[in-house]
Amino acid sequence: MEKTIFEEMGGTYVRQGDHLIPCLTLPAEKEQSLGLFGQRHLRYLKEYHRLTYTNLLTSGKLNAYLADIDKQAQECFETLTEQMKQAQGITEQLKAENALEWTGRMNNIRACAREIVNKEIIFA
Repeated sequence: MEKTIFEEMGGTYVRQGDHLIPCLTLPAEKEQSLGLFGQRHLRYLKEYHRLTYTNLLTSGKLNAYLADIDKQAQECFETLTEQMKQAQGITEQLKAENALEWTGRMNNIRACAREIVNKEIIFA
């Protein structure tokens, strides 16, 4: 019997009843923990870019890709937050004098920065 292309490339089959099923395994990939932004991008890929998700998964590069996206997004978020704090004059002195106002303004800055990161990196 002639070998299939799959067998010529080193693939093997397992017999399940009357059927031959190819033995497929994903390449080993270094496990990396993902932050909030990495998890959001993963969900985005699964829902809207299935081909990209599948290609990254089967090539063994998904975790590294998501970790890189998470790192980029986190750095961008922190930079934007600092820049907005300086532009709006939010200081530690304001925090000491009026903690409630400081908290409200910081929450607003974080929400704006998160929205920018989501638009520019996560959902792009």
